Amino acid sequence: MRLHTFKGGIHPKEMKELSNKCAITSVFPKSKTVTIPVTMGGAPNSPVVKVGDLVAKGQIIATGDKFMNCPVHSSVSGKVKKIQNCLVTGNQEVPCIVIEADDSDRVEFFEPLDPFTCDPKDALDRIKNCGIVGMGGASFPAHVKLNPPEDKQIDYVLVNAAECEPYLTCDERTLQETPEKVIDGLAIILRLVGAQGIIALEDNKSYIKPILEKEIAQKGYGDDISICLVKTKYPQGSEKFIVSACLGVEIPSAKLPADAGAIISNVGTVCAISDAFRLGKPLIERSLTISGGAVVKPCNIRVPVGTLVSDLMPDVFQINEDQLVKVISGGPMMGFAMASANFPVAKGTSGVTFLTAKETFLNTEDNCISCGKCVSTCAMHLSPVLIKRELEAENYDKARKFGLMDCIECGCCAFVCPASINLVQRIRLGKAIVRQQMMTKK
Repeated sequence: MRLHTFKGGIHPKEMKELSNKCAITSVFPKSKTVTIPVTMGGAPNSPVVKVGDLVAKGQIIATGDKFMNCPVHSSVSGKVKKIQNCLVTGNQEVPCIVIEADDSDRVEFFEPLDPFTCDPKDALDRIKNCGIVGMGGASFPAHVKLNPPEDKQIDYVLVNAAECEPYLTCDERTLQETPEKVIDGLAIILRLVGAQGIIALEDNKSYIKPILEKEIAQKGYGDDISICLVKTKYPQGSEKFIVSACLGVEIPSAKLPADAGAIISNVGTVCAISDAFRLGKPLIERSLTISGGAVVKPCNIRVPVGTLVSDLMPDVFQINEDQLVKVISGGPMMGFAMASANFPVAKGTSGVTFLTAKETFLNTEDNCISCGKCVSTCAMHLSPVLIKRELEAENYDKARKFGLMDCIECGCCAFVCPASINLVQRIRLGKAIVRQQMMTKK
């Protein structure tokens, strides 16, 4: 069978075997306290609760009045203890609402809503009101993505089930354990946008294909949903490469998948959409992978949004402190290195990786030897070495001409660089400076 793929990319050690046999288990923080960021995707929110308020599980605690706002809900029932700035993924301090659970059963969900008979506007409102965002990492509001401009013809909805990031397996487990929820969520999206559905699955997870096909056949979606096996290669899970591999279409520079007639949705996102209609449940919990060589027993867990990772140790998982050299929110390729595990699980947190010295690069940078390896491996067809040179010279306009803003920060260039140059960090910083310049000019 022909495998679909893209040009470029790398083949790092997958390390999926550490956790892909571990079923997802629901756990709760030992302190019974959650630290929920006020904004987790979309326009900045403002708290609608104050210190001392009693809140119910599923109650809106932060929102705004703009189209791009995506409300945030309490993931536990309890009392608001603090509203303060806390460190989150990306090493930023942002406003968070700290809630202490009180072991009550107060729940504030929505009434179930039939997604196939309700008005499409009501369906989009339900998705927005449930606070659903992309759960693959970008956290883009789902109600915005599923309501494309009238001039954009959407022909395909692609479920990104590639999960190409090393170590992470929570999507793989979700596909095995709840295929009916994945198919149901995708069918709801197809009804909203009027398109064909494709589940993009890397061939290292081809054993899941019959499971999904059986569910598709039982639900009668054989004419609407298909499975596309793509080659196991990093960064196959990037939306540009999923579109390229499955549809044979390249998304132009500075354009979105909608410009190529496609909408991309993560496995967790389609499951959250199913829950929003069938259960009236907001996005208040998520699955993630805890893995890495420093973890005694890697696992897949489901936790309330806002759970501090450090609050799960050592009851849920244990760390070999003498071996630990790096904590990453996410996977080792595109994740963010954190000073400690004292940060909350957000809607876009797909995993936390605890790495040993053997699993990460701790080498000091050497001088670039102009070998061109970063150019040949770049899946975006950029020249990282030229971008780096212009950034060092503070020629930001020229760096943009070489594709600075098109970089997806996948880390392939840094992975193959024999000089151990931190290309991704340099490009991230360069993009931040350019965005600041653009905002100042505007």
